[in-house]
Amino acid sequence: MKSNVATAATGGKAMSGFEDPETYRTILESLQTGICVVDLRRRILLWSDGAEQITGYLRHEVVGHECVDNLLPHCNQAGCEMCGDHCPLNAATREFKPVESLGFLHHKAGHRTPVHMWSAPARDARGSIIGVIQSFYNQRYVPSPDRRDGNRGTWVDAATGVANQAMIHSHLRETLGTFAELSVPFAVVYVRWDELDHFRANYRPEAAASALQVVAQTLENSLRPTDFVGRWGEDQFLAILTACSEAGLPAVCERIRRMVESGGITWWGSELPVGKISLGSALAQTGDTFESLMARAERGLAERSGARKAASAGTGSQGSSSRD
Repeated sequence: MKSNVATAATGGKAMSGFEDPETYRTILESLQTGICVVDLRRRILLWSDGAEQITGYLRHEVVGHECVDNLLPHCNQAGCEMCGDHCPLNAATREFKPVESLGFLHHKAGHRTPVHMWSAPARDARGSIIGVIQSFYNQRYVPSPDRRDGNRGTWVDAATGVANQAMIHSHLRETLGTFAELSVPFAVVYVRWDELDHFRANYRPEAAASALQVVAQTLENSLRPTDFVGRWGEDQFLAILTACSEAGLPAVCERIRRMVESGGITWWGSELPVGKISLGSALAQTGDTFESLMARAERGLAERSGARKAASAGTGSQGSSSRD
């Protein structure tokens, strides 16, 4: 009886669920690809299941907020913020066409997540732009470090999720063997998080552990899928960069620094930046051993740390003089 009434009310045609706009909203929200729809004020109107998984932000935490609320700051592959004229959402409405870009989203946990973004103007029935729809997906696929056997704990550092020291030893020796045989260039980057003692002294150990994990995940995400990163010491990491030239190494190190130092955690309602890192790098040379390559990287780290401390001391002295 109800079916007949519904048919009569629609002029003799059975009403389809697809005629209800809410059906399309439900479909879009259920997609595992990141989908975000904003109006012209950049107020978020729709947030898919995939967007939740990629960013860590649940739908109710972002819908109704504007992008300028700094919930989801983007940055490009050089670590520079993609705001204003550089924002892909603004570019889509300014250029009246879809815009494709690569960049990093700020994950709720504090680390940066690499994403491939596609932003397009949303138009009404008359063709007027009423907002922007953006789709995005995680662009990084990293083979699990446990690829050698089924025991993940053998190769992964439990505290950070990146490779452990045993895996670093194995991977670096293999890479040196490939270099000796095929001369494929590579570099190692020694990374030290300088704020571990500060976090432990001023916050709970749990905060230090959370920040350490953000450092590790951002470091891993700032590299290419063909690169490798692992935890070398309590506050130290080692990255192995494949096919890296002497000319390109400084830019990679600067990207790592910018990306990691832009991370942070939320602790009891306060935003805590992870702070500073120090880096030392070394290119593989003919005749290198594991020990000689690591020694050069460690010397580079010591030199950079010394230069930073000297610069900080100089700045402090100038500040004291100006106050006197």
